[in-house]
Formats: sequence, structure tokens, C-alpha cells
Amino acid sequence: MTATIKTEGPEQSAQDLKILVADDSAVYRKLVEQTLSDDNHKVIFAKNGREALDLYAKHAPALVITDWTMPDIGGLELCKKIRQDFQQHFAHIILLTSNTDKEQVVEGLAGGADDYLTKPFHQGELRARVNVGLRVVELHRQVQAKNRQLEEMALTDPLTGLANRRAIDIWITRQLSAAARHDFPIWVAICDLDHFKKVNDTYGHEAGDMVLKTFAQILKSNTRQSNICGRHGGEEFLNIITHVERDNSVIAFERIRKQMENQKFTFNNQTFSVTTSMGIAGFRGTRPPAFADLLAQADEALYSAKHKGRNRIEYAEQ
Repeated sequence: MTATIKTEGPEQSAQDLKILVADDSAVYRKLVEQTLSDDNHKVIFAKNGREALDLYAKHAPALVITDWTMPDIGGLELCKKIRQDFQQHFAHIILLTSNTDKEQVVEGLAGGADDYLTKPFHQGELRARVNVGLRVVELHRQVQAKNRQLEEMALTDPLTGLANRRAIDIWITRQLSAAARHDFPIWVAICDLDHFKKVNDTYGHEAGDMVLKTFAQILKSNTRQSNICGRHGGEEFLNIITHVERDNSVIAFERIRKQMENQKFTFNNQTFSVTTSMGIAGFRGTRPPAFADLLAQADEALYSAKHKGRNRIEYAEQ
């Protein structure tokens, strides 16, 4: 059962408005609905604990109000199951109980509840506790969002917006194990911008940053979401692709090289071009190598590409 409650004030997302009420008493369910009818909430009702768990899984409410005593899954067990089975989602839980025994209250809080209220409850107090709970949930979400932002910043190169070396290390460790387990190839390319120091010396570091960001965009636009590209450091980038045979990998890397070759840069009324050389190492087998070993092979291949005139790709011997 869902009650459509009128909304006032600033618009909020549907998830922010959801409150789950679990109580086998129709009288108390109606009383809660009346109590919250003037607030900006969407209230979902469950007649027992099992129905409450199903609704929780479906709606991920911000707040749960549950009676302690219900015929199948009681409020205490419901709290424990929510905390155990839905750890990825935080909800503020208020236990309603007719028992004023402090030991039971302590048991409820220890079992996962955040607050409690005794029956019969004062409507104003319930409304106040709900608002406190929703503020706690909002603060929790703000902290989570900030943590995600900090984590993303820690894994992102600030200039180009690509993955940094740390992010690539995390990704490739899983992929090398998966490649060995499921028998698919991985190709690791080190891409180096040719004569990049000359760009900085001739046109300035602002022009050099423009070149780096443009090449990063070329890499990103030619990299599937299931693969990864990132900045290795300085003017070196990494492009790692999976699930393609060598001939198709050549096509993919050549496409990037040619796009960079054809790219024209204009800075302070001067037009210039920058090319890229690539060294590529591959793996396919049952025993995954260390990523550092693949990088060393790719680096040797890159040295060969530079030695043979730059603006070309070279594969490491396998």
C-alpha cells in the first residue's frame, strides 16, 4: 500500500521522499499516515515483516518505521536483516514498541535500529523524529557523495580527465586474471607524443597542455567502455584493449595514430602537428604476467618505434 502525500517546499527526488512503515495494525498504519500527511514524504506501508523486506528491496527507502511485534518477522529481526542484506544502502530505522523496558530498547538499538518510540506515540514527536532521521540520511548521502568524488579524484589525471596510473593498476590486475581464466587476449600500448618537449619549448606549456588534452580525447573516443585508457605520466599514455586478436588490435591502434597525425593545432596564430609512437605488448595464456613485465615489453617496443623514425606502432616479440 502506498499513500500519496502532498508535497510542499523545494522539489526532491522520489527516493529522498520514501518512508517504509511496517506494522500489522491497520490503526497504527493509518495513524502514521495521518501524522506525516502534512510533510514532504512518500509513505509505503507493509502489513508484516516479510512484505517490508520485499518493499525495502524494491524502493530503497530513506527511512523505516517498524513495529517491534509482528506475526512473521518482528521489528528487531527486520532491522538485522536490513543491515545485513542491504549494506550498500543506508536507511534510518525507527522502532515502535509498547514495551518501555530499557533492556529491550538497548537490544533494539544494538540490533540495528537508530531510534525508538513507545506506543501509543505522540504524533508531534513521531514527526520530529522522522525529520531528524531524514536529516541524518541526507548527511550520510552527502558524505558518501563526497567520498565518491574524492575517490574519483584519486583515480583521475587532473589535466586530461583520464584514468591515472593508480586506476589502471587496479583495473589491469583484475583483467589479467580474467584473461587467464577465460582465455582472451590483452594488448597494452604505451603511446608517446613525438618531440613533445619541442612543443613546450616552441609554443609554451599552455600549448603543450592543449596537445595532451586533445590526444586524451582521441584516446577516449576510440576506447570502448569495457577497456581503459589513461595517462602514464608526462607525455606518455596507456591504452589497453581486450577480447580482440592481433590483427584487429592493429586496426584499433592505427586508428588512434592516424587521428593524431591528422590533427592540426593552432596556437597564437601558429599551426602545427604532433604525432604519436606506440609500443605494444600482448598476453594470452593461463598464467598472467605481472603488469610491470608487460609495461617493460611495451616500452622496449616503443623504443623500437622511436628508433625506426617515430609516428608508428611496434609490437613486442612474443
